[in-house]
Amino acid sequence: MAVSEHPPLSVLTATCPSRTSLARIANKWTAMVVIALSGGRLRFGDLRAAVEGISGKVLTETLRDLERDGLVERHAYAEVPPRVEYELTALGRTLHAPLQALAHWAEEHIEQVLVAREVYDTRH
Repeated sequence: MAVSEHPPLSVLTATCPSRTSLARIANKWTAMVVIALSGGRLRFGDLRAAVEGISGKVLTETLRDLERDGLVERHAYAEVPPRVEYELTALGRTLHAPLQALAHWAEEHIEQVLVAREVYDTRH
């Protein structure tokens, strides 16, 4: 089915294709990779170092998914050893501001969240 043939888009509709995009964007690793790449092109190793805690396998899968969705561009250079760099596309750059806002929110409100968790856990 062509994009133009879809019913009106709403992430609240079970069959809406935008749900897959939202799920990808809402993934914690996707958000961190987009934020890390917002500063410009990075090699795989530099990107992995910037996003602490991500495994090489998960980073590879995340980058492939982002490339498939048109959010990241992969640049491979015919060198020995091979050099590969990743950067956000124009579409990917549109995600930086909303994801950065979420990151700031998380950092700004973590103390309140931790207190709320503690209160909840003591009640249950």
